[in-house]
Amino acid sequence: MTAVLTTRSTPLILAGMAVERYISICFPLHYSQMCTVPRTLLLICVILILTATPPISDLLITIVNEPLSFFHTTIFCDHPLLFRQRSIYYKNCVFDGVYLSCVALTLLYTYCRIMLTAQAASTGLASVNRARNTVMLHGVQLLLCMLAFVVPSLQAALISLFPRFSLEIRYIFFLVVYIIPRFMSPVIYGFRDEQFRKYWTRYLACRSQRIIRVRPVLLKGNLSSN
Repeated sequence: MTAVLTTRSTPLILAGMAVERYISICFPLHYSQMCTVPRTLLLICVILILTATPPISDLLITIVNEPLSFFHTTIFCDHPLLFRQRSIYYKNCVFDGVYLSCVALTLLYTYCRIMLTAQAASTGLASVNRARNTVMLHGVQLLLCMLAFVVPSLQAALISLFPRFSLEIRYIFFLVVYIIPRFMSPVIYGFRDEQFRKYWTRYLACRSQRIIRVRPVLLKGNLSSN
């Protein structure tokens, strides 16, 4: 459940961050009124509700349709094995299609608007270019997030072809889909920060700080008192 929530919430968070950049560039005078802490908390609640709806509905459909003996059997923890109803499959296909399409259109719209603002702006191009690059990074992250919706079919096909390596295949896809995208996000945003990048490259290269030699200085006041 936690993996599903974090996986589905990431594209919505990216869309929210892209809209925030769009407002800061295209509506700078209204930014402080539109992007407030209460509205941010409201957006977080909406994201949690949207991401929790599919898994909760899957669980309710399974409870209603499956016999009681199903809940006392030992099953490998895999979504198609736990939720066997075809209605769940079709529901998730429709939800994922609408969900990812809305996020992709949001990123495309904000990127195009920021590009038009960059062409029309005569000053402050640095901030506009930074916002444009940020939205581009959001698009790359969205492509990585979309792997989570494409991989299950590919994983099932590979497991059917190589059943002896089913655990290895699941482990590799787990690293590629869930671990690597979450690792790349803080690294990418960290390298964009100059202060963080300076210390990151220093410690990554195992370069210690330069030792400063301190030489004692005899003050004139001490000489006169002696």
